[in-house]
This record gives sequence, C-alpha cells and structure tokens, in this order.
Amino acid sequence: MNARRDYRNNKVALFDGIEEGGIRASAFYSHEIDEQDNERAVDGLQDRVNLLKRLSGDIHEEVESHNHMLNRMGNDMDSSRGMLSGTMDRFKTVFETKSSQRMFTLVASFLVVFLVIYYLTR
Repeated sequence: MNARRDYRNNKVALFDGIEEGGIRASAFYSHEIDEQDNERAVDGLQDRVNLLKRLSGDIHEEVESHNHMLNRMGNDMDSSRGMLSGTMDRFKTVFETKSSQRMFTLVASFLVVFLVIYYLTR
C-alpha cells in the first residue's frame, strides 16, 4: 500500500511543473467522471432498493394469503372435529345398547357406503 502511495507522490512531483490550466482541466475531468460514477452507482442502488421493495411486498402478500388459507383450514378442521365427535357419541350410544338389529343395520350401511364409494372412485 505504501508503494502505491509513493508512486502517486512521485507522479505528482513529476507533473508539478505543468501548466496550471492543464492540471485543473484533468482534475475537473476526473471529478466529473467520479460524479458520473457516483450517479450510476446511486441509480443502481436505487433500482436494487425498488426491486427489494417490490419483492418484500410480494412476499408480504404471499404470507397474508397463506395465513388466510391456514385460518380457513383451521376453522374447517374445527368444524370437522365437532362433526366427528358427534358421530363418535352416536357410535358409543349404538354400541352401548347392544341391539343386534341396530348393529346389523350399522354394519350393512357401512358396507353399502364403502362399496358405493369404491365403485365411484374406480
């Protein structure tokens, strides 16, 4: 790093005797190039910021839609759980009475429903 600084100092010492106008023009030109580079860099960063902003907005919308869908699924599961618990209570009632006619009707209806679903899906 010091070698580079020494090289620059030597370069400045070599060109120290050149006309003032020439040095100012090149310094101005260098400053103008730096400004243009800075402007391009700022524009590039602004484009990246805008892209990230749009991307984060899209992610936010996606998260919101997934949360809404999960809430609906949770509500559907709760209603299904309620229906299943009612059905299980009815099964308990049927099995506790031990009525042979009810048991036969229950098994036959399950068998019929199973066969209908099997043939419909086949």
